[in-house]
Amino acid sequence: MATQLLMVGAKGRMGQAILALARKDKGFHIVGEVDKGDDLGGLVEKADVVVDFSHRSATEGVLEKVCAAKVAYVCGTTGQTDTDLKLIQAASKKVPLIHSPNFSVGVNLLFYLTEQATKALPEGYDPEVIEIHHRLKKDAPSGTAKRLLEIIAQARGAKVDQVTKHGRSGEPGERTGSEIGVHAVRGGDVVGDHTVLFAGEGERIELVHRASSRDVFAQGALRAAMWLVGKPARAYQMVDVLGLS
Repeated sequence: MATQLLMVGAKGRMGQAILALARKDKGFHIVGEVDKGDDLGGLVEKADVVVDFSHRSATEGVLEKVCAAKVAYVCGTTGQTDTDLKLIQAASKKVPLIHSPNFSVGVNLLFYLTEQATKALPEGYDPEVIEIHHRLKKDAPSGTAKRLLEIIAQARGAKVDQVTKHGRSGEPGERTGSEIGVHAVRGGDVVGDHTVLFAGEGERIELVHRASSRDVFAQGALRAAMWLVGKPARAYQMVDVLGLS
C-alpha cells in the first residue's frame, strides 16, 4: 500500500521538487498540498506522514495537528527559534519525526565525516565552514552550515555560540585555536555548496559537497518519509535513515 503523504509548503521550491518526484513514485499517494493561508483541516488525519518545508512561523500549528493525529513528521524548515525547537523536541515524545536542515544523502554523509574528522584531528587544525547559495536565499548562514558548526563544536566539547566567528573584518586579531569561522557567499543560481576546511601546519583537509539540483534534497526527504512511517515516537536523524548511526 502506498504511503499517504501530505505536503506542507507545497508552493515553495522544495515543496514543488518533492511533489514532482512523489507523483512519479508508486510508493506514495499525495493526500494534500497546502501552503501559506491554506487550512490543514482534516488532511493530516488522512496522511501517514507530513512533510513540511514551509516557514518556521507555521511550525507550531503544524505540530499541533501532527501530534493530535499521531502521524510521522519530516521537517526541512530552518530558522526556528529556541521555542520552536523545544516544541519539536516535545513532539518527538508523541510521534516519530526527523528535523534536518538538509536531506541530501551526500550532505548527511558530510555531517558524519565532519564529526569523524574533528575527533580524529589533533589541536592545531583550524576549522572553517564556507557555504555558497543563490542570490534569492534569505537567511545566512544556511541551516546546513549551522549544523556543521554544531557538529564541530560538539565534537570539541565546546558551545557553538561561544566559538563561532561570522566572517572577519577590520582587525579581529590573530585566529584563536578555539574559534570556528563561518562564511556565507551569495550569488547567481547556486543550489548549495558547503565546504568544511581543516587547516593545519603544512597541510589542510577539505570536505566538500556541491548540489547541482534540488532533486537530491527532495529524494532524501522522500526516503526519510518512507523510512519514518511506523517507527516508534522519537527524534530521528538522517544518519539513522542511512544506517550510519
